[in-house]
Amino acid sequence: MIKHFKLKIAGLLLFSTSVHYAQFTDEINSNRPGKSHGAFSVGKTVIQAEAGTYYINDKHKYLGYKSSGFGGELSLRYGAILEQLEFIGDIQYQFDNYKTDYSETSRSGIKQALIGAKYLVYDPFKNYEDKVNIYSWKANHRFKWRQFIPAVGVYAGANFALSDNYKIPDEPSISPRVMLITQNHFGAQWVLVGNFIADKFISDYKSYGYILTLTRGINAKWSAFLENQGYQSDYYSDMIFRGGAAYLLQKNMQIDASIGANIKDTPALIVGGIGFSWRFDKNYKPVEIKSGKEEKGKKGGKKEEKKKRVDEVQPE
Repeated sequence: MIKHFKLKIAGLLLFSTSVHYAQFTDEINSNRPGKSHGAFSVGKTVIQAEAGTYYINDKHKYLGYKSSGFGGELSLRYGAILEQLEFIGDIQYQFDNYKTDYSETSRSGIKQALIGAKYLVYDPFKNYEDKVNIYSWKANHRFKWRQFIPAVGVYAGANFALSDNYKIPDEPSISPRVMLITQNHFGAQWVLVGNFIADKFISDYKSYGYILTLTRGINAKWSAFLENQGYQSDYYSDMIFRGGAAYLLQKNMQIDASIGANIKDTPALIVGGIGFSWRFDKNYKPVEIKSGKEEKGKKGGKKEEKKKRVDEVQPE
């Protein structure tokens, strides 16, 4: 999910050449605090950690149970082999108190564990030339149909069911997860990300769902988002709405906060959390993509890259 955007007119220079700098941006772009994945990777050799803690409360109207507790989540992302490719490891640990009319139990364990990889299949602005008209502000800000063409990425990974406390009975220990990712940019401030997910689809507990995340860059430091997630399975179906904001501490550090709730009472769910994202990019070397082929940046490293890109609005 895109967190920060440059608002200066110089950002238009990004699209004034057919040479495109894919993936890497001067400032960190984190998927937090939403749950969707952006189509773009972090960049080759870049390591990014996205961590958070949350409070969760849910109760079921008919089954009569209540549970509340806290959890921690960590996503590690690493760009490798190709500029468009990244590997991702996600883990979520939760401890809560589960109460019914007849008993009360304290639970803890790994609620979710995923390992996978994401690849950018299509970037609508690669090899596209949109020249800046230095004589006309109106021409530079005219409506552009190209913004409705999304960047497209794909994800494939595996779920690991590691804790009996949060595992569905008889759920397989390992199951696949695949996802189609789309990402649209509407002007300099709005980004829409879509994730379309097939989860555990070779088991009896297959689930299909989506996540739609709309993000607005408020200024160079602040951004806000709204998100809708839905999923359908024979075991459990739901629709969840989330909202929140992120703040850029430094170019490689971000903090965030969010809150979410569903629309049903079987169970009724409320989740609130805070998080922190950090990027290590000291080993990154600029990569130009010309006609779909990677070329290493010229000597001069990031300074050379920044001069060329000026104020990049390229998402992650």
